[in-house]
Amino acid sequence: MTTPIADPLLLPIWEKIKASERLSFQEGVVLYQSSDLEGLRMMANHVREQKNGKVATYIFNRYLNYSNLCVLSCQFCAYGAKKRDEHAFEHTIEELVVAAREAQESGAIEIHMVGGLHPTLPGQWYLDLLQAMSQAAPKLYLKAFTAVEVKHLAKRIFKKSLQETLTLLREAGLDALTGGGAEIFDPTVRDQICRGKETAEEWLEIHRLWHQMGMRSTATMLFGHIETAAQRVDHLMRLRELQDETAGFTALVPYAFVPETTEMAHIKPASEEECLKNIAVSRLMLDNFEHITAYWISFGLPLAARALSYGADDLHGTISEEKIFHMAGATTPQEQSILSLEAAIRGVGLQPKQRDTFYQTISNSHKNSR
Repeated sequence: MTTPIADPLLLPIWEKIKASERLSFQEGVVLYQSSDLEGLRMMANHVREQKNGKVATYIFNRYLNYSNLCVLSCQFCAYGAKKRDEHAFEHTIEELVVAAREAQESGAIEIHMVGGLHPTLPGQWYLDLLQAMSQAAPKLYLKAFTAVEVKHLAKRIFKKSLQETLTLLREAGLDALTGGGAEIFDPTVRDQICRGKETAEEWLEIHRLWHQMGMRSTATMLFGHIETAAQRVDHLMRLRELQDETAGFTALVPYAFVPETTEMAHIKPASEEECLKNIAVSRLMLDNFEHITAYWISFGLPLAARALSYGADDLHGTISEEKIFHMAGATTPQEQSILSLEAAIRGVGLQPKQRDTFYQTISNSHKNSR
């Protein structure tokens, strides 16, 4: 039987994949450098089917951004603002609670909430917010805050250790951490695109501490800017190493950089081929991750659906009111319906299933009735 792999450099890697053997750093670089997209697709789809069968998932969720005021000025970010900026915004706890209650009443199962590094909000505000949302919408999972927000809260707001800060957030009602802020772990890249943000080691340590508390989080990677193939592989391997240690990541969510309205607008956006390749390589390298999410906000729904044949097994969520990518110039819709997500999944021959925050499939069950 002939193999559809055209690149001879992929053949020994394919043998390792069939034998369920872990790939090396150099093999990851070979995968990224290969132009055999169909060979990559076939290998990644093989792994996806082994892990998840003929099922692809999505979540009924609502995005909330409490504020975009931020003490940082990352070069790749069009979301963050200073108080006098025209696009600056800040919501009250009451407004956010109303949105959470509306989300629960509409059938959503998760609130996904992040913001900028607000310069003046007191620590109690964040605890009051989580507590109020938990009380107003007790069936919703609260997935909130990036690692850099946690660092900001610990160092500047609560003036407590990372462990103590994470404990306060969990006790106030936080169910899961988001994966944002990982970008690319290589320090030379971080210095050019997000100087002043948390280091790779800090990002990993915050997620490590959260996992050691018995909690879960997602991981992310921002690709398609100034990073090299080797730097992408380094990023994936650091995630893989932490997953070996804690098993606390639910999934990887790779984002394609949207440069249009940022300080890096001169960069050519990642091609569709590059997006699909990144999904495939992520699936092949992260043997200890059960799930890879194709983020339709970044890719667009048609390309995200194609990615379900390149190793991804999840389309993220219905979302609603996504701001971070759209402020950077994304032209994708700001939300999807359950019907559109399920149609996209069926369109590539897979069975759609709704999931919860922890990638467990559900049957109309919510947080407190599982």
